[in-house]
Amino acid sequence: MHLGVDSFVSTVTDPETGHVVGPVERMQHLLEEIETADRAGLHSFGIGEHHRSEYYDSAPAVILAAAAARTERIRLGSAVTVLSASDPVRVFQQFATLDLIAKGRIDLVVGRGSFTEAFPLFGLDLADYDALFEEKLELLLQIRDSEHVHWSGRHRPALTGQGVYPRPAQERLPIWVGVGGTPQSFVRAGALGLPLMIAIIGGEPHRFRPHVDLYREAARRAGHDPASLQIGLHVFGFVAETTQQAADLMYPGWAELFTKVSRERGFAPPSRVQFDATRTPTGAFFVGDPQTVADKALAVSAALGGVDRISLQMTNPRLSHDALLHSIELLGTQVAPLVR
Repeated sequence: MHLGVDSFVSTVTDPETGHVVGPVERMQHLLEEIETADRAGLHSFGIGEHHRSEYYDSAPAVILAAAAARTERIRLGSAVTVLSASDPVRVFQQFATLDLIAKGRIDLVVGRGSFTEAFPLFGLDLADYDALFEEKLELLLQIRDSEHVHWSGRHRPALTGQGVYPRPAQERLPIWVGVGGTPQSFVRAGALGLPLMIAIIGGEPHRFRPHVDLYREAARRAGHDPASLQIGLHVFGFVAETTQQAADLMYPGWAELFTKVSRERGFAPPSRVQFDATRTPTGAFFVGDPQTVADKALAVSAALGGVDRISLQMTNPRLSHDALLHSIELLGTQVAPLVR
């Protein structure tokens, strides 16, 4: 099982000084975070895609290109690319180019996203939420598997044999499907034989076991080799010297993020009690000292029948840069060896 980090590149206010980190400085901090993850021996670093004022990740391919030029070993990828609102031809071209820069270290994780701002921004109808993704995923896979594509659909002009370039350094660009809690999404990924990245943002991870079983069964029925399937988890997490310190450092920013989301969606505001309940051994958050986080990773993997990758989502608008760098270093130098 491999460990990594995901980031949504949120705006940040330093909790100790009150300094509001500007976008130029925030990008420099992000690249330092990725370089630290590379040096610490982590397996992967992913960048999300959002079109909101509190995030700077609307163009993840550009960020990943800068990171690829400054790293040596770590795999880089999206977390996730909002394929429903993108042109599959351009997505493939961008990530194939990235793969050339990174010398074969790129993963493309595609999904529908947890926010809807991209739909009106790019002139799309939210009523086509699922149809857009299904059709564009079909086209993306055809482009991945064939240099010249013959394809037609409802939401994009047809391709009649045009070539799509460049081709990636890897023989076959890895394309993962990012999913939430919809059983149909698990079945679709399994039927296509694609790696699965499960976003677990609350509740108890073991509740996803029936969905994971659906994924594996759909893959088996479609004739895919079970040994070729990969399952990853995208989870909130933070590592510090002690579990209490990790919780106290993570909570203020988590509360700020989810207070805003709860207000937008009509949910009850988050509380410290809720946060602490979600970081218990059976909860969704991977928060604690290195041994606690390692134990959690192994337990969750066992509960789901085995996972190949766990990526800790460390975006936090109330966390100092130094604290985040230290957490990434602990994840790579202490948690990952314990898991191995």
